[in-house]
Amino acid sequence: MSDITIQNIEAELIQASQQQPVLLDIWAPWCGPCRTLGPLLEKLEQAYGGRFKLAKLNSDDQAEIAAQLSQAFGVRSIPFCVMFKDGQPVDGFVGALPEAQICEFLDRHVAPADLAEAELEEPEEAPALDDDDDAALAKLAHALAADPADDAVRGDYVKLLIETAALVQAREAWQPMAPRGMVDGRIAALGLWLAACEKAPAARSPLDLAAAIAANRRDFEARYELAQQAMAAGRFTEAMDELLEIVMRDKSWSDELARKTYVAILTLMGKPAPKPAPGKNAVEPAKGALEVIGRAAVAPSDPVIDQYRRKLSMALF
Repeated sequence: MSDITIQNIEAELIQASQQQPVLLDIWAPWCGPCRTLGPLLEKLEQAYGGRFKLAKLNSDDQAEIAAQLSQAFGVRSIPFCVMFKDGQPVDGFVGALPEAQICEFLDRHVAPADLAEAELEEPEEAPALDDDDDAALAKLAHALAADPADDAVRGDYVKLLIETAALVQAREAWQPMAPRGMVDGRIAALGLWLAACEKAPAARSPLDLAAAIAANRRDFEARYELAQQAMAAGRFTEAMDELLEIVMRDKSWSDELARKTYVAILTLMGKPAPKPAPGKNAVEPAKGALEVIGRAAVAPSDPVIDQYRRKLSMALF
């Protein structure tokens, strides 16, 4: 368990949720239901054996952060709990719920105990993107036909289709998992990337967009269109720079579309942890880190991603 402050929110909440789900409990000392819920959440953190991390935010001591979260989610009462995964909020609940309901909530977002503990057979690796594109697409299509419910394979398939400009097929492949984009950051990110690529051919020219922004610095539609063009072309940092301008001027614009797209780009830029070489000992996970299947090496930190996460955190808080 950790106590969130303005100084550690980036490390203890945003970055930590890249490694394992983090449940943020927003509470206050004067709140009776908070005093009931708090010990229960601490007990469940222990009972779940490190499959999620509990973070607590005292809304009296950290009023600025609490106000930002209250505004972002439209919630005016406490206790208020938000589940963070992959650096972004994915779900939440309000009030001191019974233990059974909290467990149901947690079970939607954390790995089952048997998967966290069992040493399972390694799945066959998806074809690398530096393979011949046609061969890689064929292998992914075959794997997806064998298990249409495998969102990991489907996501790899959609990603490669986008990268090869097969947008019609990408849309068809992405659509079956679209409803799960509300709780899966990678699915949502692929959807936003795909939409940007689809809109790019009909977009205004960069010169027209730049002229519109010069005439009105708060022309967020033009800024977002410019960001989408950069995103479609794979110029991700350029896209985030434009999105950050929107976030800094109006965090809530278009239902926080700029922030959501920024986070989606960070998700697209992120790389999975590398698998250990055959015969080598895997890197031991950090204490309390989520271990879904067997042992996995820790993904190296990307300085560009870390820099842009900090920029977003500073703009939001």
